[in-house]
Amino acid sequence: MEKRYETVFILTPVLSDDQAKEAAKKIKKTITDLGGKIVNEEHWGLRKLAYPIQKKTTGFYHLLEFAGSGEEIVGNLELTFKRDERILRFLTVALDKHAAAYADKRKGLVSEGKTKKKETASTN
Repeated sequence: MEKRYETVFILTPVLSDDQAKEAAKKIKKTITDLGGKIVNEEHWGLRKLAYPIQKKTTGFYHLLEFAGSGEEIVGNLELTFKRDERILRFLTVALDKHAAAYADKRKGLVSEGKTKKKETASTN
């Protein structure tokens, strides 16, 4: 059974927009190479940090929602985050059924009826 995960990472603000998108593309490729499937991607852009990180007060925020089986995908993804010096901070969480439903509603999938059918099929 595939679990759904959500990861948010903050890229250093010294990057250009193209470099930030390239870094996000590398992270997406890491997920797909590990057997995961990207469900949703949001680029939130340059935002002010709540507190300075490495003497920086802003950063490029990026959210990826993905599905994958096994915890090794998260472990390898977080190892990639730690090795990449462009990443200031990251957080990956597993979504339970309520969080996944909220994420789908936020994206507008529930109103189209796509997710309801999948959930009822998987619970039976």
